[in-house]
Amino acid sequence: MNPADVAQAAPQIDMSFWTLFWHAHIVVKLVMCGLIGASIWCWSIIIDKSLLYRRTRRDMDAFEEGFWSGRSLEELYRDLSSKPANDMAAVFVAAMREWKRSFENGGRSVASLSQRIDKVLDVTIQRETERLESKLLVLSTIASSAPFIGLFGTVWGIMHSFTAIAVSKNSSLAVVAPGIAEALFATAIGLFAAIPALMAYNKLQAEVAKAQNRLEAFADEFSAILSRQIDERLAA
Repeated sequence: MNPADVAQAAPQIDMSFWTLFWHAHIVVKLVMCGLIGASIWCWSIIIDKSLLYRRTRRDMDAFEEGFWSGRSLEELYRDLSSKPANDMAAVFVAAMREWKRSFENGGRSVASLSQRIDKVLDVTIQRETERLESKLLVLSTIASSAPFIGLFGTVWGIMHSFTAIAVSKNSSLAVVAPGIAEALFATAIGLFAAIPALMAYNKLQAEVAKAQNRLEAFADEFSAILSRQIDERLAA
């Protein structure tokens, strides 16, 4: 019998993803399900944050256009304080609120107003940065842990396969290959979850850094504007 006849006579082994999952050990199945769930969670965060950062850039551009258009600070404050403000608008509203409180108090605390405004700006920027960074730690955790979790499933699956081989006393490739493939499938899923999470984490962290730099640059410019007005009032 020639090799072609032997190949045709040998039973065909189904190596589809579903078959690999269904025939895996229960521990490996749990690992796979956990990694698939982590991957879905990861992609939901990636999509949500990508949309958020796109909206944040658009809002910052719109605010800066309105701020530098020549409108009075009082008019801009009235428009923005009546609705929830985020990012750059929140920085502006927080500083203006501290400004107005000081002068509504009769101007008795104007001397230290510049320092208080700087503090308010710093706190607001920190709060907005934390809001932008929320859930990014999940991506970092998935990126760093998913390959090891998948490797655990692989090691467990290989141990189970070798135990089954020892019991059956049959070490032919047809017996060994399916079990090894099922075990390695767990590592593949771990990498499938980890690689997008790592790439997205680095990209989204860069977006947060850009937004924070824009907030800090605006805060410095706005603080200088308010500081000049404070000096003018004190000199009057």
